Amino acid sequence: MKILLTGAGGQLGRELKRSLAPLGEVIARDRAGLDLANPDALRAAARDLAPNLIVNAAAWTAVDQAETEETAAHAINGIAPGLLAEEAKRLGAQLIHYSTDYVFDGSGNAPWTEADVAGPLSAYGRSKLAGEQAITAVGGRHLILRTSWVFGLHGANFMKTMLRLATERDELRVIGDQFGAPTWTRHLADATAVVASRVAGRKDSPSGLYHLAAAGETSWHGYAETIFDQAVKLGLLAKAPTVRRITSADFPLPAPRPANSRLDCSRFTADFGITLPDWRVGLADCLADAIH
Repeated sequence: MKILLTGAGGQLGRELKRSLAPLGEVIARDRAGLDLANPDALRAAARDLAPNLIVNAAAWTAVDQAETEETAAHAINGIAPGLLAEEAKRLGAQLIHYSTDYVFDGSGNAPWTEADVAGPLSAYGRSKLAGEQAITAVGGRHLILRTSWVFGLHGANFMKTMLRLATERDELRVIGDQFGAPTWTRHLADATAVVASRVAGRKDSPSGLYHLAAAGETSWHGYAETIFDQAVKLGLLAKAPTVRRITSADFPLPAPRPANSRLDCSRFTADFGITLPDWRVGLADCLADAIH
């Protein structure tokens, strides 16, 4: 199988490059190698490489910056996925694309299902929803995987920020009224590879929108406390800082975040027989990797 991987330099892309390698030839392109904001370059790459599978891990992820640069965010998150879907359909290839819990307004407490109506609160959320809609409009063989609170050893994420701040401060204030499931990039990438091996080249394979996030749930405050607890046990931190629980109103940001980012992943489990481990397992394994 020939696989075109976009966003290969990002935190998820790096893990996907490793996870997808056993499936065939992985042509990994980072932003310098393939700018998704350039439609002509995107089309040319797909046509020249003629992959059997396109895995789009590229995205504009600067959530707050998107509030003032929505056009730029939309070009990468909203327009480019549709172009990739068009090229995949023309080639008869499979497309796998990642989306986010930010497409929801965060109301209620129940986990969101794929059938629930999206209502993004932010420019970033609107751009990601536009990408989903563009792919769906094109059709073809595709999987849109919505995930949440992604973390890993590469790139910028909450876990790495907390570990850095723990060496600089004795006390941290962390939001405690937003809930979701921190999802390790390796678990996400490995699940993608398993699914890709099953669907690529099969015209009767499942297609469409799926939720794929770690099992369990926590708040950002609970997540931070667990990071510090595990990091101290592993010797990554000498001591844990005090973590004060605050509300979203106490820490306003340019882009509103959904209070409820819980995702119901039962459809993915039913169709593919895969359930990601609890978020605490992913966190522990990720931190253990940091030691080696």
